[in-house]
Amino acid sequence: MSNLNQEVNRRRTFAIISHPDAGKTTLTEKFLLYGGAINLAGSVKGKATARHAVSDWMEIEKERGISVTSSVLQFEYDGYCINILDTPGHQDFSEDTYRTLMAADSAVMVIDASKGVEAQTRKLFKVCGMRGIPIFTFINKLDRDANDTFELLDEIEKELGIATCPVNWPIGSGKAFKGVYDRAGRQVVLFSDTEKGTKEGVTECISLDNEEELVKIIGEEAYQTLRDEIELLDGASVEFDLDEVRSGKLTPVFFGSALTNFGVEIFLQEFLKMATNPLPRKADCGLIDPCENDFSAFVFKIQANMNKAHRDRIAFMRICSGKFEAAKEVYHVQGGKSMRLSQPQQIMASERKILDEAYAGDIIGVFDPGIFSIGDTLCTASKKFAYEGIPTFAPEHFARVRQVDTMKRKQFMKGITQIAQEGAIQVFQEFNTGMEEIIVGVVGVLQFEVLKYRLENEYNVDIRMEPLPYEHIRWIESKDTDVAKIVGTSDMKKVKDMRGNPLLLFINAWSVGMTQDRNPGLVLSEFGRE
Repeated sequence: MSNLNQEVNRRRTFAIISHPDAGKTTLTEKFLLYGGAINLAGSVKGKATARHAVSDWMEIEKERGISVTSSVLQFEYDGYCINILDTPGHQDFSEDTYRTLMAADSAVMVIDASKGVEAQTRKLFKVCGMRGIPIFTFINKLDRDANDTFELLDEIEKELGIATCPVNWPIGSGKAFKGVYDRAGRQVVLFSDTEKGTKEGVTECISLDNEEELVKIIGEEAYQTLRDEIELLDGASVEFDLDEVRSGKLTPVFFGSALTNFGVEIFLQEFLKMATNPLPRKADCGLIDPCENDFSAFVFKIQANMNKAHRDRIAFMRICSGKFEAAKEVYHVQGGKSMRLSQPQQIMASERKILDEAYAGDIIGVFDPGIFSIGDTLCTASKKFAYEGIPTFAPEHFARVRQVDTMKRKQFMKGITQIAQEGAIQVFQEFNTGMEEIIVGVVGVLQFEVLKYRLENEYNVDIRMEPLPYEHIRWIESKDTDVAKIVGTSDMKKVKDMRGNPLLLFINAWSVGMTQDRNPGLVLSEFGRE
């Protein structure tokens, strides 16, 4: 096997998704702990003196204790090179999560054992379903009182429409949590509370058939309950089928507690065996094999001001094929020119390491002088092609934004433009008027707060926002439409985006159909393409 094949095959690139507070960031940190990437797990919440989560780097994230942008973390474990894409849990940032899932080969879904499937989990799961990527489930917080295990599995199946196959099974929860039963090994892995910031101690395993020993440790009642549940489980649950897992139709389920570190390494080891290495990707010339010698990648995220001192912009790209070498020239398909990627780096939250090389499956950050857009393809000049674009979510909330100090128009426009290029907001202007009014559209209202915070802190611009009543946006697909002559409804507004494309905003949903009826040949779309 060539070195390229070997390197690609040992890579695992996955996203972690969950409802806020299900314990996603804690689980991510414990993975890093096992890979030796960090020595002490931090805490997102807590006193001002407490360490912040490794993957949350933006100031507003530290203040509010939520992840608002996706972080990229890479570490080595047991011969594997692992790329974790940590996503924002808050639903107001679902667009960022969607783009991140475009760069992942599988997803780990974290569920709170006492809350089950929550609203945001459903939304994120739909996104995974759209891509058909494998999903692995970690049911977390067993150190607290949990819902009935069969009911949790039933809820996953009904709510998300995916079959479940428990790989292990919890024995009790909360104060009565004794450990998990490993179904394949027919043994009980015992839980012992460990220091929260460190790796777990020696895990003790006892065969299920060693009744005397188990009764002595977990008690007669817990032992009998376990035997009854196993019997039920073996009779009713779906058989494990790796092909079904890899096609996104069956989710293997694991139980544990990320906070106390129980079950995390068991999950990590099993996940790495089941998850796929980097897969072929669809381009306009067909599927591109990751083990092809020709380098190719696509941009899925742009982040400005990761380093406040340097006011820089980083374009994150997923390498889809071949080997990246820092000195080599690559071709930027959308820009139509050859270039060398500047300051290629591996990002570990806010820390960086300059790279000489990387392989298919890896995520790298490169300095962006303002030429990249989300969805752009880079490849070697000998074989030019473009990967399929990333859909743009339609904003659901709109506001008119003005800078308080009119002398700061330049900084204001620079800040608004850069934040829009990251995909966090969409910016519109009045159509065909001399007014320089800026209208901002967002998927979730929390994005307005982030915009205000970032303009003040990164660009030194104070803004005023005036909410607008529009809730529906449509891109104009028909090329020969004269926008000025569109006959609309009284609640319709004509705007243009940053590229000058015309769009229509509506307050009421029924106005969309009425406008189409009044303008034969007008084709409107809910999605734009980046």
